[in-house]
Amino acid sequence: MFIPQTYQAALLLMFLSMICWGSWANTLKLAPGFRFQLFYWDYVIGLTAGAVIWGLTAGSVPHLGLPFLDAVKNASGDTIAYAICGGIIFNIANLLLVAAIDVAGLAVAFPVGIGLALIVGTISSYIVHPAANPTLLFGGVALVTVAIVLDAAAYRKREQSAKAATKRGIVLSLIAGLLMGSFYPLVAHAMGIVVVMPGGITPFWPGPYAIAFFFAIGVLISTIPANLALMARPLDGKPPVSLSGYWSAPFGWHVAGWVGGAIWATGAIANFVASQTHFVGPAVSYSIGQGATMVSAFWGVFIWREFAGSPPSAKLLLFFMFVFFLLGLSSIALAPLH
Repeated sequence: MFIPQTYQAALLLMFLSMICWGSWANTLKLAPGFRFQLFYWDYVIGLTAGAVIWGLTAGSVPHLGLPFLDAVKNASGDTIAYAICGGIIFNIANLLLVAAIDVAGLAVAFPVGIGLALIVGTISSYIVHPAANPTLLFGGVALVTVAIVLDAAAYRKREQSAKAATKRGIVLSLIAGLLMGSFYPLVAHAMGIVVVMPGGITPFWPGPYAIAFFFAIGVLISTIPANLALMARPLDGKPPVSLSGYWSAPFGWHVAGWVGGAIWATGAIANFVASQTHFVGPAVSYSIGQGATMVSAFWGVFIWREFAGSPPSAKLLLFFMFVFFLLGLSSIALAPLH
């Protein structure tokens, strides 16, 4: 399997992760009129396919550790259980976060949900595998958190008639944030489990590609009951969603969902791989990956022109948002070097 041997290569993978995690949602714009619950079926198919494809390609090169299929075949029960549980927790968090955005608006759901996920995920991942300078790491996380709050404030300025943050929306955001920050330590733990192999106790390293595959299985199996429940009783107060709408949707909408899932899976693979280098660790990799919020803001501001015609105060907040984000990202990126 391919594993980077230099910090520069690992850093590129972490930036790729951030870009992919912050960009996949653009595929939603390619399927106008497709309810998110229906889009999500294709998204999960693409995510699972992406994990398999990367496993059979980059995860199978004769570089380090077992090839992908051998790693999957020889994975221990504990490894599989932790990875699948990570996928289930992530999937529920992802669905709840989308519902929170519909209920409370982007300006509330993202800073509460993703901000909390960033803090919880970084701290818990650092406890599981302490690596990098904690001052630079957690100082950078604090700066990125400020950037997320500024991003939310800018959206509030843009949407003068934005929906009020209901109690239900805030509760959904908090639950989504706690779960979103909890899946990564399970994944990190799964990649470091020691099992009994023929000939004695050997540190068997399943590797990030096999873990990503089992993670995707967790996402896939949890989507069936969770998404069906959200179709029957949407948390955003909209009418129930009929499965017939999925089969009648244009083929291009399904392609958009598959591509969106594959993009997210690419980001996850890049993040998991970077986290397994001894000079990075899961806390740094996850923290940089969660900078995806700022990438999505970049798409909204510069590509989709979502802030065209907004008051100057909103644009000023966006300027400081990007400044704090770059400072925080730089601090986190330097943490493994000190």
